[in-house]
Amino acid sequence: MITSGGDAPGMNAAVRGVVRAALARGVEVVGFQHGYRGIISEDFVNLTTQSVGGIIHQGGTMLRTARSSQFRDYEGRKQAFEVLMSNEVEGLVVIGGDGSLTGAKTLSEEFDYPIMGLPGTIDNDIAGTDFSIGFDTAVNTAMEAIDKIRDTAYSHERVFVVEVMGRRNGFIALEVALSSGAEAVLIPEVPFSLLEICDNLKKARTRGKRSSIIVVAEGAGRASDVRDFVAKNTGFEARYIVLGHMQRGGSPTAFDRVLALRLGAYAANRLINGYSGEMIGVDGGKLVHNPISYVLSTERTIDPERLLLVDVMSS
Repeated sequence: MITSGGDAPGMNAAVRGVVRAALARGVEVVGFQHGYRGIISEDFVNLTTQSVGGIIHQGGTMLRTARSSQFRDYEGRKQAFEVLMSNEVEGLVVIGGDGSLTGAKTLSEEFDYPIMGLPGTIDNDIAGTDFSIGFDTAVNTAMEAIDKIRDTAYSHERVFVVEVMGRRNGFIALEVALSSGAEAVLIPEVPFSLLEICDNLKKARTRGKRSSIIVVAEGAGRASDVRDFVAKNTGFEARYIVLGHMQRGGSPTAFDRVLALRLGAYAANRLINGYSGEMIGVDGGKLVHNPISYVLSTERTIDPERLLLVDVMSS
């Protein structure tokens, strides 16, 4: 198994779920370190019950992670396949985002090799599952930071623009905006008007509201630019903060731990039972499996009702 791409809280719990479920079936497990790069370089460790003990609460990934330019070429993937064969590795579990799953799909199809995928990304942008591993923790990390920022915003009667992760989507931004009571949220999927937001902030000020929070997904614009625009067009004192990679770290929430354990154990059992080319997810609380090809060809979209709710709650 490997963890690949950006790290996400709960990856260790997923590793634990895979290992212990496989060992319960009498199947040995090895973990390649640093993702696909570790397969090519034959950098692996044997994973036992003891080696995955005490990791469920840890953030990051015990297997480390990295991106591999070599694996993007056919020759690199061929070398990875030969390493797997020479070490008698009969199947591979890949934990990661869409890039990692694309690599898994390609390796599986080119060499008819058994692979199972798990959605491990804080972005929650993968189809075929309601939640990806790490999303809940990232949202809670950002929410806790904004709760603290709001105290300062209130005390100094300021507008704070908070930038959260999300280059191509606003799933984190939208969830954080709802849970923190933000006055506005900017996401890359939906057009927005900064002038309209400024008008709303001024109307709120006339109603007696002296501080506000604006959440910005990094793909929707720079927090510093939004701050400058708001300050210029409202005359309010404004500050900005970029939460950055702190959203990737930290101990996973109970939700992410249990989700990762369930997905990992189910993936191990599906692979042992002879299935391949699937990604394991959760739909309405129930474990599901979908072809990786379907997952990668389907776009997960923002729920417009949740976006509308931000406006309603801030009015």
